[in-house]
Formats: sequence, structure tokens, C-alpha cells
Amino acid sequence: MPLLAATDSSVGIALALIFVLGVGAQWLAWKIRIPSILLLLILGILAGPVMRSLFEGSPFAIDPDKLFHGDTLLSLVGIAVGLILYEGGLTLNFKELRSAWKPVTLLVTTGALVTWIIAGISAYYLFGLDRQIAVLLGAILIVTGPTVVGPMLAHIRPAGDSGLILKWEGIVIDPIGVGAAVLVFEAILSDSSTGGMSGGVGSVFQSIAITIGAGTGFGLLSALLLQNLLTRFWIPDYLQNPVSLMLVIATFTASNQIMSESGLLATTVMGIVLANQKKVDVHHILEFKENLRVLLIAVLFIVLAARLQIDQLASLNWFAVFGFLFVLIVIARPAAVFLATVGAGLSWRERMFIAWLAPRGIVAAAAAAIFSLGLESKGIPGGENLVPITFAVIIGTVAFYGLTTPWASKILGVADQNPQGIIFVGAPSWVRSIAKVLATRDIKVFLVDTNRQNVRDARMTDLPAIQENLITLGDISSLDLRGIGRIFATTPNDEVNTLVLQRFKGVFESSNLYQLPPRRARKNVEESSSDRRWRMLFSPDADYGGLESRIHNGWVVKATTISEEFTYHDYHTLYGSTAIPLFTISSTGMLLVSTIDKPVEPEPGDTIIALVNPEELFVIQ
Repeated sequence: MPLLAATDSSVGIALALIFVLGVGAQWLAWKIRIPSILLLLILGILAGPVMRSLFEGSPFAIDPDKLFHGDTLLSLVGIAVGLILYEGGLTLNFKELRSAWKPVTLLVTTGALVTWIIAGISAYYLFGLDRQIAVLLGAILIVTGPTVVGPMLAHIRPAGDSGLILKWEGIVIDPIGVGAAVLVFEAILSDSSTGGMSGGVGSVFQSIAITIGAGTGFGLLSALLLQNLLTRFWIPDYLQNPVSLMLVIATFTASNQIMSESGLLATTVMGIVLANQKKVDVHHILEFKENLRVLLIAVLFIVLAARLQIDQLASLNWFAVFGFLFVLIVIARPAAVFLATVGAGLSWRERMFIAWLAPRGIVAAAAAAIFSLGLESKGIPGGENLVPITFAVIIGTVAFYGLTTPWASKILGVADQNPQGIIFVGAPSWVRSIAKVLATRDIKVFLVDTNRQNVRDARMTDLPAIQENLITLGDISSLDLRGIGRIFATTPNDEVNTLVLQRFKGVFESSNLYQLPPRRARKNVEESSSDRRWRMLFSPDADYGGLESRIHNGWVVKATTISEEFTYHDYHTLYGSTAIPLFTISSTGMLLVSTIDKPVEPEPGDTIIALVNPEELFVIQ
């Protein structure tokens, strides 16, 4: 059976449009600093049900059900979600849970049960659903998911343990929520076939055992298989990512053959096991999966939002929808969080922030679609309500949390959206001089060096510093990078500087990676700076040796405020042309770094930090 149902050129246009809108929405969301999921849902609905109702037959109207035959779409969605959970599992290191294991465990157990009960009861009374369908909907809405929580956390960058707890919950809760929904679904089918619940209890417990056994077993076996293949060098480098992808899909499919939807648990377990084993490095696999996840999220949200029908949305009781959202946001989530975090050592601000973030995402949408079709195929009424209600919840929670959580995080004091701090890799005397001036201006600094004396000297001046080799450091996440938004590679070895920045390329944006100019002729530095993957610091002649010799010869790092009376021209006159501008700090506290391609240009009200020669001063300040 062919994958695509249509054969005309509209298929190509629709497929291209899905990718263009999906990736374009994420880029635009990054540009205007709003959650990408919100734009993806809006564009998916506009390109799908809205375009189909306004311009029927238009090649620019996306209709996923016409693009794909039968269950093909839902099968592809399931595999994509499995890959996303696998990638999420690869980011879960048990070392992170030293201080957060208790709240995470309670959130995905006790908290999930509280959410399930409140959501199910509310759905029963507000929407008038059959009791069994209401319980199924409550189970589906347990999940939050990395597809929505991850981008929001990346946008907000919460400090403390709250972000870590939300990340773990978002990944681990997905297979748990879907597993709960599968159990309810099996109970409904059993009830329908036996005419009562007498035969359903044993079936439910059997399903629980099979789901846990199949998911955990296949996930563990696949992780160990991939580990051994990599350890024995039986896979060439260029095939490691494809083989990993193949094993994830095979694991997901095989587990689902044993028990429906247990594949999500299997792929999550596979990722977690690989992330915590020590025999082989899987960072390159994680980087590939991170890029793949962005594409999968883009396509999935556009496709599933476009699959909605206008009449489905119009048939909803929107008063009931808003009431249901109110219950989920204001009652269910806070109750689950505060019950799960009692005695967890979290501040009330962190608990409030965790309670303020529980958007539903792609897993809830996919589960609703799968179970709706399953109920329909068995002739059980009520399943047609699952999809529109679930999507209304997804849209409502994403819109609410996406628009209010950044504001709430600032009010609660846990936001770290635009961290100004700098981690200096290398702590010689000139770096310590710069870091000290920045620290006095409330810019967070963190020094790392392999030289014990440099670290001691830094600590003697109250600068935070550790002795560590970041190239060989096993787990970068073990570093406390809260408040840090940039990394400066400032060692005397150009190759080490390059390797350090390559190691941090997935931690920071490339625009926030900085390297000293290599020790070479100025002309070559200027020519090579344009094809670098990161930025060159300060000026072409400000290499390690040049900066170190200036500090040794009495130059100082000085902060000076520019004003209408004392302009930048006056500053040049005062300090001479040899001064090396390093940074400017705006009146709002924004730190700008001077680079070879973009030197700082301070305006009145800004503070310029520069390396200056006191002997060249024409006027003593």
C-alpha cells in the first residue's frame, strides 16, 4: 500500500508547507522570544481546518488524513514520539537527582494520581462524558511532555532545582500517563465485551505487568546491545547515529507488539540506560537526536493541529472548556505539586513555579487520537470527544503557561532568561583582573583552570574558581552554570581553546562562545575570524601573550561611565588609542562583549570596561 493517498502536485506542496511552517515557526518564536509550541499550534490550525473551510481544494490547505492512508499517520506519530522520549532519556543523568529524586518520584506517582482523579471528575461533570470516557481523558491529561516543557524551560532558564525537576517530570511522566490510559482503555474494552467490570480487574493488572515488563525489558536489552556494539567497535563512526535510530524504532515497534503503547516506556528506558552507563560515550548520538527532535516537534505539531476539523472545535462547549482549564491550572496542578513537594527542601518560590508549569503536548494529542480511533473501531460511543477536548486543553495550557510563565518566573525570582554571567576557561592574572571588575558590577563570573596556583589566586580574591579540565570532564551538567550565559576560552593554548568551545557548543548558543585570537600575524587573524564558528575576543592584537604582558607591565582593567559631558571621543582622548575596550554595560545592566567583528560602541549612560595604560593618561581622574 503506498504511503501517500494523493498523487497530484498538491501533495508536494502540502509536505513542503508542513516543513516550512514547522521550522519557520520555531525560528520566528526564537526571534520574538515566545514559546515555539504556541506558534506551531496557531499555524497548524490556520493551515489546516481554517484554510480547508475558507479555500476548499486549495493546495495550500493541509489535510493530513488525505496525505496519508489509514493508520499510517498515527503509526508515524507514535514512532516520532518514541524518538523524542528516547532523546529526552539520553539527557537524564541520575547524578542530577541527588537533591531532587524525592519530588520527581512523588510528582510522577502521587502527583499523577491527583491530576488523574481531579481531571477525570471535572471532565465527567463539565462535559457530561460517560464515566469511563472521563476516566480515560483524565489519564491522557496526566502527561506534560518534553515537547512542550523543554522549549519553555529553554526560554525561561529557571534557576535552582525547579528546572531540573520539571525536565525529569516531563520526560518520565509520558510513558506513565500513556500506560495509565492504556489500562483504562483495556478495562473499557473488557467491560464492553463482558457486560460488566467483573472480568476487567484481572485484565487491568495483567496489562500493568505486561506493559512494565515489555517496556523495561526491551529498553534495557536495546541499550545494552547498542553499548556492546559501540564498545567492540562493530559500528563505523558514520553509521552510529543511523544504527541508534534503527534500534530505537525497532525497540518501540517490538514492545508495542507485546503490549499496545508500551513502546514509549521502552524508548525512554533505553535512553536513560545509555545516559547512565560508563563504557561508551554517547554525546554524539545525543547531539544528533537533539537536532532530530527539533524537526520532529515542528512536523508533529503542524500535522496534528492541521488534522482538526472546524466542526469538532465548534461543537465544543467553550464554557465547559474554560472551566475545565481553570480546574486543571488552578486546582489540579497546584494540588499535585504541593502534595508531592512536601518536605522536599524546595523554597515556596520554587514550588510555586513548578505548580505554574504543566502544559500538555504531543503525547496527549497522539494518545487521544489513538484511543479515539480504537473506541470507534470497537463501536464504543463517546470516543469522538477525546480529540477536540484534548486539543482544546493543549492549546489552552500552552497559551496560558507560554504567555504567563516567563512573567511568573520573574515575579517569583527564579527566572534566568538572559543570563549575563561568564565562565572563563583559564584563570591567569589578566583574566582575574577582568573577572574582579565584572564581579563588582554584579556580573556573575566562574573561573576554571587546570593550574592549581591560578585557582588558589582566584579564590584568594573571592572569585569562584575550580581546578578542572573541561575537555575531559565527563558530565558538563555537573557544573553550576546558573546565571552563566557565555563562555570565554582564555587558555594560552589555541588548540585547547578550540576544543573547549567545541565541547560547549551544545550547552551555549554559538553566538555566546568566545575565543582569544590565536597567536599569529594580525592579518591572518582578521582573515580567519570570519569563518570561525564562534566569536573572537576584543581585538586582533589582544592574544594571550599580549594581554598577559600588558597586565605584567602595569596596565589595569578600568570601568568608566560615558555621559553627555564625557563622550566616547573624550574617553579616547583621555586613555589614548592603545586602550583595549573589553565590554560595555548598558544602563539596564546588559553586558555587551567587544569582539573583532563587532567592537563595542558605548553610548551615554553606558559603562565601558577596558584595559588601559595609566601612563598614557592625559588627565588623572
